[in-house]
Amino acid sequence: MFPEYRDLITRLKTTDHHFARLFDKHNELDQKIRNMESHIEPTSPTEIETLKKEKLLLKDQLYAILKKASEAAR
Repeated sequence: MFPEYRDLITRLKTTDHHFARLFDKHNELDQKIRNMESHIEPTSPTEIETLKKEKLLLKDQLYAILKKASEAAR
């Protein structure tokens, strides 16, 4: 996710607690969705869709933080 921001992500994960929490939550949701789609965890299609929407919202928030931090570093 966001390979162009790899270094910035590494830095923000250690310096910005809000970013780190969002990043961890995004990764947890990603794993949960993969488990559900692989039938490792029981679920319904509706639940998967809900989690995907939540994950997308987190991704949008992460991107906004990355973009702002990137512009501030210029």
